[in-house]
Amino acid sequence: MSVLKVLTAQLDSMTQADRQIAQFIIDNPEKMLTLSSAALAEATGRSQSSVVKFSQKLGYGGYQQLKLAVNKAKAMEWHTPGGVIHGTIEAADSYVTILQKLIGSKLLSMRETLAANNEKTIDSAHEALVGARKIQLAGVGASSLVAKDFSYKLLKLGRVALIDSDSHIQISNASALNEADVLLALSYSGRSMETLRIAEIAKQRGAKVISMTGLQPNPLLDLADIHLFTVADEERVRSSAITSRDAQLMLMDMLFILMVRQQTDAHDFIHNSESAVTVLKVR
Repeated sequence: MSVLKVLTAQLDSMTQADRQIAQFIIDNPEKMLTLSSAALAEATGRSQSSVVKFSQKLGYGGYQQLKLAVNKAKAMEWHTPGGVIHGTIEAADSYVTILQKLIGSKLLSMRETLAANNEKTIDSAHEALVGARKIQLAGVGASSLVAKDFSYKLLKLGRVALIDSDSHIQISNASALNEADVLLALSYSGRSMETLRIAEIAKQRGAKVISMTGLQPNPLLDLADIHLFTVADEERVRSSAITSRDAQLMLMDMLFILMVRQQTDAHDFIHNSESAVTVLKVR
């Protein structure tokens, strides 16, 4: 996961001292790479020990390790392909410009979401879903639509999947979970009250909780056993949860494909499902 993306996501939850250092690195990553810890301390108005402690809080042994991580993040930084614009969509933009900006935002969100989730975590989520007696999905708003789409895919594999648009029913279903079950809770903010309540109940019942949230610290992360992350620049497209929804859908599709690959009779289930509805299609 890019350290620059982590810093941006966690900025608001940092102390004032750490926020000053983080903001400088976010705004000036190339310059930071040329500075010693003492020079960065002077540039941010903090002490050298504050810079070292800041590095350690992020999980690095020291400032040099942080510099290496920033350097790696810059080297791996994805640049929007030629002809595709990533930026704020303005009311005066032409049809073509809006389309280019929208595509740019979606592509960037999905690429950064892939970078934010390591293979070990994806495998853990996959194994939990495969081994579950029952899978409940929780989410409200746009997240509920993504959850419902995934539940349909699970049903095609013969899995027991629960999802309901009524949050009261979701909460009731969670009260019937146990140690053999899994709850997959979706909330980009990680602060949706209904989803948090469902996760709390599932946790109390002993079910394994998988969260799918943004990178920022949030209560749902604290409840979950396995953490999946989505990266979305919703400040650039505010009309709806556009990029966060696409990032969630991509992660769900990845998990589904992994399940299909492992389940030996998956194609039989999918074929039977397709055959069952074929008769309803007009020829």
